[in-house]
Amino acid sequence: MPITKFKHIKNLAVFLDFDWDRSLRDEGNNIVTFNPINIFYGRNYSGKTTLSRIIRALETGKISEKYENPEFSVSIQGESDANQINLTGHNKKIRVFNEDFVKDNLRFISNSDENIIPFAILGGNTSLEEEIAKLNNELGNSDEESPTGFYLELSNARKNYTSTKNRHKSAIDQLDKQLSQKAINREIGIKYKPERFGDQNYTKTKLENDIKTVLVKDFQPISNIEQERLLKLLDEKPNNTIPTIQLPVFSFDKFITEANKLISQSISESGKIEQLVKDSILNRWVKEGKNIHKGQLEDCAFCGNEITSARWADIDRHFDEESEKLTQSIELLIDKIDKEISFSETTNIQKDYFYSKFHTKIDQLEILYSRVVSFYINSLYEIKSQLISRKDDIINSRIFNAPRDYSGRLLWIYQIYENIRNSSNQYTNKLSSDQNNAKISLRLREVYDFTATIQYINECASIAEIKIELDEKEITGKGISNKIQAHLKLIEDKQRLMNDEEKGALKVNEYLNNYFGHDFLALKAIEEEDPNSKNKKIRFEIIRNNKKAHHLSEGECSLIAFCYFMAKLEDIETKGSKPIIWIDDPISSLDANHIFFIYSLINSEIVSRKEFEQLFISTHNLDFLKYLKRLPGASNKNESKYFIINREHEQSTIKLMPRYLKDYVTEFNYLFHQIYICANADLDDEQQHFVFYNFANNTRKFLEAFLFYKYPNAIEKDDKLLRFFGDNKQASAMTDRINNEYSHLEGIFERSMIPVDVPEMKKIASFVLKRIEDKDKEQFEALLKSIEVEIAE
Repeated sequence: MPITKFKHIKNLAVFLDFDWDRSLRDEGNNIVTFNPINIFYGRNYSGKTTLSRIIRALETGKISEKYENPEFSVSIQGESDANQINLTGHNKKIRVFNEDFVKDNLRFISNSDENIIPFAILGGNTSLEEEIAKLNNELGNSDEESPTGFYLELSNARKNYTSTKNRHKSAIDQLDKQLSQKAINREIGIKYKPERFGDQNYTKTKLENDIKTVLVKDFQPISNIEQERLLKLLDEKPNNTIPTIQLPVFSFDKFITEANKLISQSISESGKIEQLVKDSILNRWVKEGKNIHKGQLEDCAFCGNEITSARWADIDRHFDEESEKLTQSIELLIDKIDKEISFSETTNIQKDYFYSKFHTKIDQLEILYSRVVSFYINSLYEIKSQLISRKDDIINSRIFNAPRDYSGRLLWIYQIYENIRNSSNQYTNKLSSDQNNAKISLRLREVYDFTATIQYINECASIAEIKIELDEKEITGKGISNKIQAHLKLIEDKQRLMNDEEKGALKVNEYLNNYFGHDFLALKAIEEEDPNSKNKKIRFEIIRNNKKAHHLSEGECSLIAFCYFMAKLEDIETKGSKPIIWIDDPISSLDANHIFFIYSLINSEIVSRKEFEQLFISTHNLDFLKYLKRLPGASNKNESKYFIINREHEQSTIKLMPRYLKDYVTEFNYLFHQIYICANADLDDEQQHFVFYNFANNTRKFLEAFLFYKYPNAIEKDDKLLRFFGDNKQASAMTDRINNEYSHLEGIFERSMIPVDVPEMKKIASFVLKRIEDKDKEQFEALLKSIEVEIAE
């Protein structure tokens, strides 16, 4: 529906603070909205005209300045709410009949010196009619279900646009979903891995900014190796200070000096056994034999011959104290070299003391140390080898060949280690900062991989392509819409050339004559010179007996005003537009016949012809309300809605029309229904007790009406109840007692101090229904049908 509700009304006449959603709820507590046909009932001064003025403000674009700080909001489906600030922002054609319409258009009614504003209905011009028909044919039908012509093109363009828009939205939504999940999903989101990516307040917006960073041309993500290194860095905890290592003292220089001295040292050859001097192997063999035989064997263990004292003397002179001392010195130096070798092979480097970022350097340093120390040990072995050779040939001196000294390089390696140790100790203060930077690098690598996984660039390109397509379809739709507007403007211009105010007056007269039989009253279009232009000026006058009419009755004014409004629905600005129509209490000062004619005019010219988008009718008259219930679709809850405007003191509100007013054709039917409910009520159901409290008044009023038409004779002191109940005097007496005692408190005030006799009332209700059925079964069944009670076979 175009208009769905009055959202709120404040400081507007009797509507001081009305809220639709609070007041308009159905039995299921759902908010009620307007239907295509909407009927309002309200007593005079309840606020019917105020509602019509709100809708007329949407038609004219202005509201009376006499209202102080008025506020209202009207909900329109598919558009923004209309309010006192934005009255013309909607796109609806609205036509309102109320007293303001009459004052603005039929000033003659309130002042006989004024005229009636003329309006034009399309006149006859065959050529223009053909052109307009051709244009209308090209324009086509704007019906939403089966459009034709340009409207069909527009419909197809809108469908294409909507389809493309949905694809565009779907693509954006899909990408947004992926971004949101990557940013804030509890399972995979960056936000929930702050220990790795560093931002526990991470959002989709931040992800989009990171994506911009990683998609820059010169951005290089960290490698897999670097990624592993940074992950290890994140596991680091502040280390204890790594103690310094005591630098080793290498004795290579001393070994060189001592070895050179020992190897090159000469021993006196006097007293030496020449054969042993010349043969170092034999010399070593004899020395070992001396140690074996001396003081232990008298004979040679090898040849068995006796070793003489002279031979022992020769041997002792050969292996004298000098050579023994040199041998001991060589052995002592060899021992020192062996200790140096053992000492050099080990280091005090503990890699675990260092942060992971230094492990690679430590590993490289250990490899370098291992290599250099092997060179150093080889040099020591070369010294040792020369010493052993001299020891084996102690008599003969030799030339010492000094090997390369690697001890300096080893000390240099230890210095490098010391530098790494200092760096690692100093790194403790920088660890937190580097871990933060590591998290950023890891996050950007994660984002970079994510963009590759979801093919972010391709998705954005696809969305951009769809957007271009969407823009093209929007331009196409606007082009067709502009073409339609141009055609409508051209049709309007050609229609303006066919304007015929005379036909407007004739249309009013047609309604006056055909529906109301007022052939003595007529509206006449009078042409006169316009002093402000060269064109003719048209004005309407009300004519009675070919003379300008004066002193019109209120009923005549009402008839002319409404016929004028109905005819104006066919003027060039309204005809064929299916406007929203609001008719406010059109039966003022009219008798029953004219009320029916007003209903007939609305039914035939508006409702039956479906010449409206939405229809609102308000009235204070129950007879007119009765007729309105006969409108096509009036009984269909999907087509029509009924409302009542209630005023309490100085404030009014809108409610759903109660059943007693909406469902019954007359009050007579309603009263019969209440008696029927009472007769069939459950005595134990507290929800139905209101029926018994209202029973006396309802029954009295029903029987007064029923018995008057049953016995219309005017006999004095005629006991119609007795005649109605026949021989059942008990029923007559009980009914009369209830009618008099329970429907009045005057004179028997004590009745109000005791509860009603419920069983008694239920019995009387059954008496009444049974008697009506016995008296006139056909009428009884008709009454049952009127309250929708199924008649048993």
